Amino acid sequence: MRVIFAGTPEPAVASLRRLVESERHQVVGVVTRPDAVAGRGRKVTRSPVGKVADEHGIPVFTPRRPAEPEFIEQLTDLAPDCCPVVAYGALLPRAVLDIPKFGWINLHFSLLPAWRGAAPVQAAINAGDELTGACTFQIEEGLDTGPVFGTVTEPIAVTDTAGVLLARLAESGARLLDATMDGVEDGTLQAIPQSTDGVSYAPKVGVEAGHIRWDLPALAINRRVRAVTPSPGAWTEVNGTRVKIGPVEMVEETLPERAIEVRKSGVFVGTATTAVRLDQVQPQGKRMMPALDWARGARLGADAVLE
Repeated sequence: MRVIFAGTPEPAVASLRRLVESERHQVVGVVTRPDAVAGRGRKVTRSPVGKVADEHGIPVFTPRRPAEPEFIEQLTDLAPDCCPVVAYGALLPRAVLDIPKFGWINLHFSLLPAWRGAAPVQAAINAGDELTGACTFQIEEGLDTGPVFGTVTEPIAVTDTAGVLLARLAESGARLLDATMDGVEDGTLQAIPQSTDGVSYAPKVGVEAGHIRWDLPALAINRRVRAVTPSPGAWTEVNGTRVKIGPVEMVEETLPERAIEVRKSGVFVGTATTAVRLDQVQPQGKRMMPALDWARGARLGADAVLE
């Protein structure tokens, strides 16, 4: 089939590469979000998906809004049979959805109807889910409501961060998307409507979601930190200065809420239940470092607390 791939971040790259290497499908175009300023140098940067398309000489389209008449005309001229989508980052209007014969097929990183929305992996970890997965479904105008073609499952380890889990799902999801495209072309796959039970939503995770509340139980803090790692990142404040923190380890003992205790064995913080041990800390303007190294350099007083 002639396909136009739509996607933006790194987790979409595995699917694009798999389709480019496919002997059955021809990627005739890639749609991605416009180039954006990124990194410490604040340089205008192509999206990860756009970079891969450039490597393979595939035309790249970066509309600010998919409803732009010029973009709709460009898609129509390319005459795609089907348009696979992985984390593109913008809603598609009806005029765009109607262009390909087989429609737009989305790879979503959850077991729908659970965790519809922008951040399903983060939501699953934060909720303490033990199992997640990925689905391919036919895109409709609703938010992740379309009928499902296929699924793969993935257990969530107690140490998984969102980044680690998403990397695994990106690979298994790419295989699922490839198989779905084959089945759609062959006519051997039939999409099944989603259940109306178990619907949940996973809105976009902003920077504020990474602010750790130390008055919560240790288990909730552990999950929250893992859910926002590596992006947008977990953070707290000490002595009025913001620092990022990596995944924490729950321990048996207790400390007063928000209190910091520095020992040879590590840096410990009190929560609403048992304490947690910090592993990595990133002060502003510096790289991640072992928590003990940070604590020694931060000159924490005996009454220091995390906010």
